[in-house]
Amino acid sequence: MSKRRFLITAALPYSNGRLHVGHIAGAYLPADTYSRYLRASGNEVRFICGSDDNGVAALRTARQQGRDVEELTAHFNQSQQTDFLGLGIKFDIYGGTHQPDFVVNHEKFSQEFFLKIHDKGMFTKKSGKQLFDVQAEQFLPDRFVRGTCPHCGSDKAFGDQCEGCGRALDQISLINPISVLTESTPELRETIHWFLRLDQLQPKLTAWLAEKKDGQTDGATWRAIVINQSLGRIEADGLPERAMTRDLTWGVPVPLDDPDAEGKSLYVWFDAPIGYVSFTAAMCEKAGESESDYERWWKDPDCKIVHFIGEDNIVFHAITWPAMILATHDSDSIQGERGEYQMPHNVVSNSFMNIKFPGKEEEKISKSRGNAVWIEDFLKRFDPDPLRYYLTAVAPESSRTAFDIDDFVTRNNGELVNALGNFYNRTMTFTHKYFEGKVPAVGDRDDVDNAQIALCQSSMESVGKLLDACQFKAAMSEVMALARAGNVYFDQTKPFLSRKTDMVACGRAINVCLQTCRALTTLIAPFLPSTAEKCAEMLHLDDTYSEWSFANCQMSDGQALGEAVILFKKLDAAELFSE
Repeated sequence: MSKRRFLITAALPYSNGRLHVGHIAGAYLPADTYSRYLRASGNEVRFICGSDDNGVAALRTARQQGRDVEELTAHFNQSQQTDFLGLGIKFDIYGGTHQPDFVVNHEKFSQEFFLKIHDKGMFTKKSGKQLFDVQAEQFLPDRFVRGTCPHCGSDKAFGDQCEGCGRALDQISLINPISVLTESTPELRETIHWFLRLDQLQPKLTAWLAEKKDGQTDGATWRAIVINQSLGRIEADGLPERAMTRDLTWGVPVPLDDPDAEGKSLYVWFDAPIGYVSFTAAMCEKAGESESDYERWWKDPDCKIVHFIGEDNIVFHAITWPAMILATHDSDSIQGERGEYQMPHNVVSNSFMNIKFPGKEEEKISKSRGNAVWIEDFLKRFDPDPLRYYLTAVAPESSRTAFDIDDFVTRNNGELVNALGNFYNRTMTFTHKYFEGKVPAVGDRDDVDNAQIALCQSSMESVGKLLDACQFKAAMSEVMALARAGNVYFDQTKPFLSRKTDMVACGRAINVCLQTCRALTTLIAPFLPSTAEKCAEMLHLDDTYSEWSFANCQMSDGQALGEAVILFKKLDAAELFSE
């Protein structure tokens, strides 16, 4: 396989709260798994993320908690980094759109991006109605207004998006709007903003999305949820102009020498995706390169840009962000010439994940109600890989799923412990007990032996194809199928009996089991990195153990093994989530 270059991004989490299992399942775990697999396959990869500090989300939380917004965002930027590292999610850089080491660079990139679109005449400056809180004496940013959705009737609608149906909204379309600041009814007043001409970009954007609708495009298969929400939204409603500025001072200042721009910031969903770019530039500088080297990742068509997001971010990543990129292009090409910002190779989205506690009905995860499994709390008591495994096994790749506490425990005990962990344990302990902790001779393999070895090879190929297609749930299932096949092979060849009558046959069977462990160690590495590291130590493998092409390399006769360790422990739901 030829070496390729990938720029992987995971959606910037708001720096106003803790991370829970829904966040991880939505974007960060699949992005980390994909990045690890691509690196293992010999590709050049950069994995980018950071906190979204600007806009009203942080302001609202800071106001509610009586905290300074800078202190609040700095705190959660650090706590989220700690959670990610605890789960083995490793970014090449983790920035923050308003963090001290990143804010200057981010503002520069965001303002340059805005000005390029502005200079091309793709903004319309116009006066319009916006909700104004008379008691607070200020215009209300989108998230400072709540009300009833005009489309689905949900009372969980804000001024930019309905959390019930997911539709993008204009705040003045809300039914019975209420100010979050004072709980009063705001009034409409005139204000001036700059609107992106999405209507002019619609034909090119629609053509680009239509290419993704019918299957694989340039090696990427887009998920139906992304195509259905984005292209369906355009076909149903069209793309009206949308304001890309806000009456807000916490954010990136609008870079125009215009009195009407005073006191206004860029819309947070304008500057947030540019964070991917500014953080890449910061990463290049930290690595001793030139800041301009970010262009190798963002302006070179040979680099594949893949965004991992949650369901609520589809509109912004599959419509708004690509439209912004199209608006900067000098050419008529949809993809963009070399030296221009490149369109995403793929936008990978999961649906929402709900929560189900023992004895309760399934419900939506809610930070405000506290009904979540918080990553910080989980990592204080348990290893990360069982959580990584479960979130992959029940990933909401095509429809909404739930983090079911009882099911989590059942799968840990029945699949990780009894299948994967048991296969390693019985193979390793047997080898230490009867073969002095060394790989026994391969011997003359028969059809059963060869079939198991062939299964290792075919598993490597099938898992690789599934990971290339971002089908993580199916790929993990294939890995576990190989572990179960290893147990079946062990039971079928019965080394526990042949050790009494035919040590050659016994050794041959254990050799095949160890070769299967060798393959599994590579195959689980993108999914369960800390477990794979333990397995590599048990098998005395060097640092190349995670390289995909080595998955089917045979361990040599007589190779010494490390000590056997227990990979997973049984869990109890009552112990797990008791106060």
